[in-house]
Order: sequence, then structure tokens, then C-alpha cells
Amino acid sequence: MATQRMKEALNDEPSSNEKKALKKASVRKEYEALKPEFNLLQEMLKARNDAGLSQADVAARMGTKPPAITRLESSLTSGRHSPSIATLKKYAEAVGCHLEIKFVH
Repeated sequence: MATQRMKEALNDEPSSNEKKALKKASVRKEYEALKPEFNLLQEMLKARNDAGLSQADVAARMGTKPPAITRLESSLTSGRHSPSIATLKKYAEAVGCHLEIKFVH
């Protein structure tokens, strides 16, 4: 089940249900507001998947427990919690990447 959700999150193309929901202005507005978080989550899942790691693997490399990684990844879709830069850096290193933050015009 988690693998299916990861495949869905890695898919750039909105599902038919998402397309239908995005026709509503209120839903589209909220979606656009959360777009940076969705993009970050997509990058995180892609990096973890490319590294061939499970959440448990990442947790072990970060010195934490698997539920913490689940909360970290799921927090990005709720918009209720923003992980610290230090946490994102540790996650990036755990999946064999480095964190790069930039402002884009």
C-alpha cells in the first residue's frame, strides 16, 4: 500500500479525481498554496526510491525511528508542519543527496 502511494506521489500527472477536483476554484487555490510542499515531497520520495531505501532504512541512517520518517513525509501534504532545514539536510544525506535551497524569480 505504501508503495502504491509512493508511486502516486512520484507521478507528475494528476489523477482523474484530482483533475475533477482542481476544476473548483477553492480546491485549486489550496492546491497552489501547497504546491511547494508537494514538490518537496515528490523530490524526497524520488530520492529515497532512487536510493532503494525504505522509510526504516532512512530512519536508521538519520538515527531516528521509522514513524518519524512517516510523519516527516506525510507532514508535507498536510501543510500543518514544516520540517526544519536541519531535518531536511539529514534526510538528504541519508538518501545520498545534498540539500540545495534557492530563490527563483
